Amino acid sequence: MVPDRLETIRDVVEPVATALGLQVYDLVQAGPAVRLILDRPGGVDVDTLEEASRRVAPLLEDMDDLSGPYTLEVSSPGVERTLRTPEHFTGAIDCIVSVKARGEDGVMERVRGVLIAADPTKITIRLEDGEREIAFDAIDQARTVFDWSPAPKPGKGSKPGRAKKEAVA
Repeated sequence: MVPDRLETIRDVVEPVATALGLQVYDLVQAGPAVRLILDRPGGVDVDTLEEASRRVAPLLEDMDDLSGPYTLEVSSPGVERTLRTPEHFTGAIDCIVSVKARGEDGVMERVRGVLIAADPTKITIRLEDGEREIAFDAIDQARTVFDWSPAPKPGKGSKPGRAKKEAVA
């Protein structure tokens, strides 16, 4: 499917998404699958995704651009979001990101840090040893990174293992 067809599909599904209080985060063709990724502030629940799928499917069936068999996949972007467009990067500012990009020497490398700026030509990531700008057209893959480590237990002080002093009455 050519990108123009994806734009045509986007034009068809956006009014449905808007009616449900959603935005089209991304639309991707991957083999026989058409992936419609929907989002809204606070996230998307399964019932809303199911309703979006029910409303979008008949509209896509009527499109000439989708000749042949395909599978419609409707989902949310999840906590570890794929970043493909300048808008995706702008929305991920202040998040930890992992970016696979081609360096100036042409070698692919992975960079992980906090995304601090993004525009249509480049992104800026804060690393442990400073900041790094990466040209948008050098990026091969990128996603946000969710910290899966457990949250500290409530009531624990900053120095675990130390006995607490008891109050004198």
